[in-house]
Amino acid sequence: MLSVALRTLRARWVTFVGSFVALALGVALIAVMGLSLASSLNAPDGKPERFAAAPVVVKGADTLRVPTSNGIRVHKLAQPRAVPAGAVAKLKKLGTVVEDRSFAVRARGGPGDLVGHPWSTAAFAPYEIDAGRAPRAADEVVVSGDWAKPGERVRTDRGTVRVVGTVRVVGTVGMADTGRVVVTGRTGATGQVSGAVARRGFENAVFYADERAAALSPRSVQLVVDADAAAVREAVRGSTGVQVLTGDARRHADADPDRDSEALTAMNAMFGTAGGVTGFVSVFVVASTFAFAVAQRRREFGLLRTAGATPGQIRRMVLAEALVVGVLASATGCALGAYGAPRLAARMVDGGLAPGWFTIGDATWPYHLAFWTGLFVALCGVVAASWRAGRTAPVQALGEASADTRAMTRGRWLSGLVLLATAAVTLVLALLGDPGELLHRKTYVSRPMLLITAVALLAPVVVRPLTRLIAWLPARLPGAGGMLVRENAAAGVRRTAAIAAPVLVTVALAGSLLGATATLNEAKADETRRQTAADFVVTPASGAGFDAATLRGLREVSGAEVSATASSAVYVLEDGVSLAKSEARAADPGPLAATTRLPVEAGRTSDLDDDSLIVNREWQRHTVGQRVRVWLGDGTRKSLRIAAVMTTGTGDNGVYVTPRNAPGATVDRVDVALAAGADAHAVAAALRAAVHNSGGQVLTKDQWVRASHPETNRTTRLGLLLVLGIALLYTGISLANTMVMATSDRVRDLAVLRLAGATRWQVLRLVGAEALTVVAVGGVLGLLVAGLNLLGMWSALGLLSAPTTIEIPWTAVGAVLGACAVTAVVWSVIPAALALRRRAVELAGVRE
Repeated sequence: MLSVALRTLRARWVTFVGSFVALALGVALIAVMGLSLASSLNAPDGKPERFAAAPVVVKGADTLRVPTSNGIRVHKLAQPRAVPAGAVAKLKKLGTVVEDRSFAVRARGGPGDLVGHPWSTAAFAPYEIDAGRAPRAADEVVVSGDWAKPGERVRTDRGTVRVVGTVRVVGTVGMADTGRVVVTGRTGATGQVSGAVARRGFENAVFYADERAAALSPRSVQLVVDADAAAVREAVRGSTGVQVLTGDARRHADADPDRDSEALTAMNAMFGTAGGVTGFVSVFVVASTFAFAVAQRRREFGLLRTAGATPGQIRRMVLAEALVVGVLASATGCALGAYGAPRLAARMVDGGLAPGWFTIGDATWPYHLAFWTGLFVALCGVVAASWRAGRTAPVQALGEASADTRAMTRGRWLSGLVLLATAAVTLVLALLGDPGELLHRKTYVSRPMLLITAVALLAPVVVRPLTRLIAWLPARLPGAGGMLVRENAAAGVRRTAAIAAPVLVTVALAGSLLGATATLNEAKADETRRQTAADFVVTPASGAGFDAATLRGLREVSGAEVSATASSAVYVLEDGVSLAKSEARAADPGPLAATTRLPVEAGRTSDLDDDSLIVNREWQRHTVGQRVRVWLGDGTRKSLRIAAVMTTGTGDNGVYVTPRNAPGATVDRVDVALAAGADAHAVAAALRAAVHNSGGQVLTKDQWVRASHPETNRTTRLGLLLVLGIALLYTGISLANTMVMATSDRVRDLAVLRLAGATRWQVLRLVGAEALTVVAVGGVLGLLVAGLNLLGMWSALGLLSAPTTIEIPWTAVGAVLGACAVTAVVWSVIPAALALRRRAVELAGVRE
């Protein structure tokens, strides 16, 4: 059988080349995603940045640690604590103590991520004076980067300052260049820019005099101590949560010490999603391609059976062919994956999806996974078809080769119906049990795969009637072209289903994934619109919050009901083992009720007080009047009564507490409702005047809703485009590949048309029209899958009291369908045109 298989490979090279290409590219995709996923599992050890030259850094408690029966549960605090005053007093006896402060600064013409610090902390990077001098007065500053020069006056949200110098970080971290003046300590007040700091890469800094920095940011949560580390640890012993950082551990005092691990977590999730989707697409396309390749040879199998071949011999021959192609294609795919993975990593770094240090590692398991998956799928793709071919009687096989009399087998019926039932049952169970589960990315990414497979398996059932429906109008037009298109596509059920499969996957994935994010974003926007009762919303310019003077000015505006709210968090232990964090907003209950329409289903917003909180139905305990033990944003443990319960919504309703239960939280939003008879224009003008010095922004309700309209964040959006781009490129190539296979198998049919009197151009137009019809069939099935998936999400949103409309990405779906149509037409017409260059009589006599 192996020799027969090798001869068959040589004789039917077009079919086997098509199978080889589909499998090699599928294995390459799996290898690339596997290598990328393996490389995103561990981040390199970070180094300190701002405190690389600091002797010892003492940091206040910034984590909540709760012991449970399953170990200690840890969460980052929303409002880190300062080092206790008693501990600071002990530390000052050991040596010099420098308090660190960080606060956002917004400067006209400056970078958008400016951050302010006291000048005395510049010595710990260490920075050196590059030009000018250190700040001394309250209106002097020193900046990093080249956006401002010494002597320039700069308007900021903290007042107008004068740049008096620039600085840069000394060459090697912790080492000073010979001959350079290095910042070594505090040098007086800052206010005028006395020096500029060359950009370090980890921040764009603005250094103020220490006294001015303390006035701008009174709260300090970490400090540098010039003393022996052991003595420092002894001094802070007993201060809960206080950390003493030395060596590389000093990086935890930097602004974002976990950014590398967080970036890897996001990349890991993205590659996991991409790997799942591309793996599914690869397996789906490879299996359908190999099954179609075997189905094309039904007449050949019938002749072999007539010549005396046993069913076992036919099965062994087909499996041997698949084994040869599978081994070669899988090995080629692994080589392509090794070539493509580093290039994908480089593109991700360039696009900002991955940190600059990200590279592909030397893991080998992705190659094993890709190779053996490809070989296994290739063999599985031909097993069912070869089993059926072996069981078919010779005369029956020859009869079925001429027409698709039984495209649906019992196994295909059973598999399709089981998958369809599974999709329906899991959807119903989710809607009845936890509708919010359907809004999670993992769910709306994975659910389409189940429906795609089910619809693809059952496609032959609907291909014939759907084809006749789509081609109904063209068949009514003058001439025989429309009728031939309809009958050819309807008669070749297996061929039509095989060609429509890549289109089905492409349209279904694009419609489901992009439609799900668009629908969810629209639901969140509608939710914001319903809950906003304020006429104006005031937001800070720097994102750091409003100062006390600005808040006083806003509250003094005549004719305005002002509700100042702050972002915080509340932590609760569920089931005694799970520490859950809920985003919280701190607000006074009276103004809150006047400016916000909370979706309360039990209790009243006005019942909120310092001994209570408002929760949503996602909380394990959500009965009005119950008391729950919680930890506040700064880690304070407290027992609070549930004053009201909100609906779950899209998951952003969060928790509401009073300002007293959000210690350390800064007001970052002010909602303003007009009093009876107040003039809207006058109030708006007064609000703008109140925030003029701080650079705040006054928005109307409609402007606020538009500004807060949720958009898929950049990483998620680019990740989805990466997933869809790779999957769609692969399915496009597979579609072209399948079209070439299908057209090359119809050479005799095309020759018969030529002998019947059709011109060469008429035959080519017929081939192109058939390709468009099949693409339309796949597009309709893909839209059906996308519609069913989005219908499930729409139902879940309705049950969660967040009704919205289904958003179908028609532009994206249309672009995908157009690309599929062009691909199908081009790669069906080209091989047909090449074949028709020979005389029709010769083509009619070509052997199969």
